Amino acid sequence: MSFEPQKINGKFKGKDIVSLDQFSPKDIDILFGLAKKMQKIAYNGKPSDVLKGKIVTLIFYEPSSRTFGSFGASVKQLGGQTIDILNPQVFSSVSKGETLEDTIRVFEAYCDAIVIRHPVAGTAKIAAEAAKFVPIINAGDGIGEHPTQTLLDLYTIQEKEGKLNNLTGVMAGDLLNGRTIHSLLRGLSFYKKNTVYLLSPKELKLSKDDYKKFSSLGVKLVEIENDKDIPKNADFWYWTRTQKERFKSIKDYERLKTPFVVTKDLVARKAGKKTIIMHPLPRIGEIDPVIDSDPRAVYLSSQVRNGMYVRMALLSLIINGK
Repeated sequence: MSFEPQKINGKFKGKDIVSLDQFSPKDIDILFGLAKKMQKIAYNGKPSDVLKGKIVTLIFYEPSSRTFGSFGASVKQLGGQTIDILNPQVFSSVSKGETLEDTIRVFEAYCDAIVIRHPVAGTAKIAAEAAKFVPIINAGDGIGEHPTQTLLDLYTIQEKEGKLNNLTGVMAGDLLNGRTIHSLLRGLSFYKKNTVYLLSPKELKLSKDDYKKFSSLGVKLVEIENDKDIPKNADFWYWTRTQKERFKSIKDYERLKTPFVVTKDLVARKAGKKTIIMHPLPRIGEIDPVIDSDPRAVYLSSQVRNGMYVRMALLSLIINGK
């Protein structure tokens, strides 16, 4: 029987966070309620002892700045410490041929939780199966999932829109390879009557299997190939970069690098007064920097900050149970 991570069912302590499928709307409500309290801790700048004496290992086989930095800041905001392992395939015993399973078993002896990012989909599940004593948190596995990114994205949408149902959204860019896209569609499927317009060139469309899966889960999907077809006054825009690291041909990447760009003109034509503009970052030309000063642009403000609050809450829940 293959390993499957446990459902949360209102109880986070000691559980791996591998997939958004482990969550229910009730679990997300619990997490978001605590995230609001964590927001106050961060705002007040007062020392917290929620994770005092606790150590979290961050093992990142793939480049990261926001996710890595956000988890590190989250632990330290709560009084804990981190063991930071960047590029273990170069700077650890992985370079000598150590298996992923052995790496996980070694580092769980030193800490209370492990956060892992890896370029191969499904690796977080393998790590969770290998770990016997501490929970594993998936910080992104290839084109698979990025559950904590989705949780912060949902938190941001709820904070700005006041709801997570009856939404109309636009997702644009690399929908084929974008793990944040896959995870966010799954998250939106937990709530009723959500419609998402999928804007991408043919080569980067959502795979047929993913399209069928998310449609069957209740999200209404509308595929479009031209920004002229973006609906006016959508609740949110979620732009993503074309993922260079997933391409075998640099020529193909360059051809598809920035198929759609958020410009001042596009915002004026299609965005509503309350449309929020999101991006999981990094951006590689998909959003004109002039948009940064638009109050509807949240990708460098609340979306980033919310990542820390949500991850603070998640770490507290899975390590302390509260």
